[in-house]
Amino acid sequence: MSHPLITIIIPTHNRPHLLPRAVESALNQTYQDLEVIVVDDGSQERATLPDDPRLRVIVLEKNVGGAAARNVGTKAAKGRWITYLDDDDYLLPQMVELSLSTLEKTTVNPPVALISGLQKVDETGKVIATRIPPTLCPQGDHFFLETPEPGRSFHTKQTLVVERDLILKIGGWDETFRSRVHSELFLRLNPQCTLIGLPKITYHLFSHSSDRVSGNYQLRQESFQRLLKKHEEIFSSHPKMFAEFVYKHALKSYQMQQKKAALSHWLWALKLHPSHIFFLIYRSIFSQLSTRLPKKFLIPSNSS
Repeated sequence: MSHPLITIIIPTHNRPHLLPRAVESALNQTYQDLEVIVVDDGSQERATLPDDPRLRVIVLEKNVGGAAARNVGTKAAKGRWITYLDDDDYLLPQMVELSLSTLEKTTVNPPVALISGLQKVDETGKVIATRIPPTLCPQGDHFFLETPEPGRSFHTKQTLVVERDLILKIGGWDETFRSRVHSELFLRLNPQCTLIGLPKITYHLFSHSSDRVSGNYQLRQESFQRLLKKHEEIFSSHPKMFAEFVYKHALKSYQMQQKKAALSHWLWALKLHPSHIFFLIYRSIFSQLSTRLPKKFLIPSNSS
């Protein structure tokens, strides 16, 4: 299509068994004025994809990483708006229609971008977690370093719908990162535009046994340190959420059996903001107890 309103960009690497579902979910949107760009990041085996005039495939000779592949797709996109879809995830049918409709009707001063809700699902399709984004992240904020509304999550970054020119204006995706790429992008994006939160589920994040970049222990640690170093001033100006960010990284490190890293980051988080970290620990312990104890131990009885 010569002038689609939106481009869906799908970077892929060695996932021929998962990519077709992602592509089909993009092509099967209820909104049809779109194009889909698959950026094959040096895959050893190519996937069989639908024959559709709205689909373009860009093949890179060598693996350059997800950030660089997204930049290739962004530069090639013809749509005014763009969104990114991981090759192992998939969009719900009304993702594009709901997103563009909300952006069209908003009274928020431009520039604006949009994020919506997502669900994490397992290999059987069972919903593991549901995440709804903050209602509004005003221009000048720093997204996940701001205090969220109760019940809202910043872990919906995969649903971003944004103007192509704005992504190019802020320099695109940082290609020195192989992990934490979304977190890094949003620290540069939110200061330049307001992020609207749509409380609708539009995206399924697929939890599976295949390798994910986010599951690479070494990459996670390296990218974590790189992120803090690059945005040191921004993190330092948000001590509470900085501490929470380090604390959650410590928990993830522990789950990945990186116990030494987990301990050092836990102590660091405690040093950054003791009261908030103790609150998070208390909340975690209470949550675990509430799933194990009978309700009569947690809720006062009205009987005499």
